Amino acid sequence: MGDVILKADRIVKHFGQTHALNGITVDIRRGEIIGLIGENGSGKSTFSSIISGVYPPTSGSMTYKGETWKPTDTNNAQKHGISMVTQEMGTLPGIRVADNIFLGREDLFTHHGLVNRKEMYAAAKEAMARVGIEDIDPAAPIAKYSLEDRKLIEVVRAIYNNPDIFIVDETTTALSQKGRDIIYSLMRKFRDENKAVIFISHDLEEIMDVCSSLIVLRDGDFIQQLDKSEFEENKIKMLMVGRELSGSYYRDDYDGSHGSEVVLKAEKVYLSSTLTNISLELHKGEILGIGGLTDCGMHELGKVLFGITKPMLGKVSFGDGKEVKSPKDAIRRKVGYVSKNRDQEALILSASIMDNIVLPSMPLLAKGGLIFRGAEKKLTSGQVSNMSIKCREIGQDVRDLSGGNKQKVVFGKWLGNNSEIFILDCPTRGIDIGVKAFMYQLMYRLKQEGKSIIMISEELPELIGMSDRILIMKDGKIMKEFERSENLSESSLIKEMV
Repeated sequence: MGDVILKADRIVKHFGQTHALNGITVDIRRGEIIGLIGENGSGKSTFSSIISGVYPPTSGSMTYKGETWKPTDTNNAQKHGISMVTQEMGTLPGIRVADNIFLGREDLFTHHGLVNRKEMYAAAKEAMARVGIEDIDPAAPIAKYSLEDRKLIEVVRAIYNNPDIFIVDETTTALSQKGRDIIYSLMRKFRDENKAVIFISHDLEEIMDVCSSLIVLRDGDFIQQLDKSEFEENKIKMLMVGRELSGSYYRDDYDGSHGSEVVLKAEKVYLSSTLTNISLELHKGEILGIGGLTDCGMHELGKVLFGITKPMLGKVSFGDGKEVKSPKDAIRRKVGYVSKNRDQEALILSASIMDNIVLPSMPLLAKGGLIFRGAEKKLTSGQVSNMSIKCREIGQDVRDLSGGNKQKVVFGKWLGNNSEIFILDCPTRGIDIGVKAFMYQLMYRLKQEGKSIIMISEELPELIGMSDRILIMKDGKIMKEFERSENLSESSLIKEMV
């Protein structure tokens, strides 16, 4: 076991009345990839943010490389060798790739008061090449690139100074397998160089595969630190939630029955090179799963079904034949859409819980052209209670919530609007096992109430566990349909995906 590089002693953090950390004492050792795990709201991101200078602890102390550690901000932490990549998008829009990589470090290329951009672009290109990124132009505007590419650009920025502690907070949930492999390779490189990596993820299989030890947090408390030899899935789950999780997350029926009424359909939909001749029907009371590899077109299909993206050919319509031409049409007809990219597309992070939840329901709340605050509060409080959203108050900014509670807000706004059809794109991505179980129970309850769900997912157990029917996509086409069955295996689905 390596030397202790950072020691946290009785770290406490309060945000007003919320106690995020209750005296955490842990050692971070060199030569390890340390998993930091716990349910949403357990304190993982708060603890990492204190180490990396995002904010100071309320009380407690830290030592780093044997000296007192009180970082003033993230730049100060980076200069001393601690870098963090967060789950939120951290690139700045409106500037170029290289400017994002060297944000705050422009002096490296400044001569006689002028930035040598050619030199900066060359350094950015070299830095990206070192981690295996060859297809991003350092001189291009950041907006040209996908959310995944932008996340990888953040990683390049974080590791440019070759940190001694590299913190990866939920980053892999936003990446394809290629992006994940880049992150895993970097983490192992730092481990082999006798540095330390702190890795936060809700994917237990990923954590158990990648990490050499685990720190379990629950409700702001340190619970236990496990060595690799002690990794056992049910044990870790029990430590996270404080009780044994019995049975399955998923439905335990294999009926797969639903109503015959068609509530939403796509007919011969084409979208550039992304979707080819897509036709499908969603029935009343049905959970229709759509799966495939990340770039198979299923995420684009979700946007077409909700009216965000207009198909080049074909159409999307309701059961009565009326076409879905825009999200406004969809919302008016009681369709809700949960985006894969929650923070960018499903929430207004700078707005309150209440403002987010009531947004689709304004027409319902209006009386004589006026919307009364009392009605907004009543609707929001109902959904906070219904969805068990952990928050200080309904006026709290959504950005301050944990990932699972943010996702509950997204669901809550469509439930508050009395939606009948739900298009869910990766609905349990980046949330912990407790919230996942809650979401699956909610989806099954909605089905039993006669609501209809399209669930787009990259997780095969989720598709098999929850769907009445599954459509597998590849290269923008529907390859095969599977009915719900006790004997349906992941390998059967994978054959059609690759």
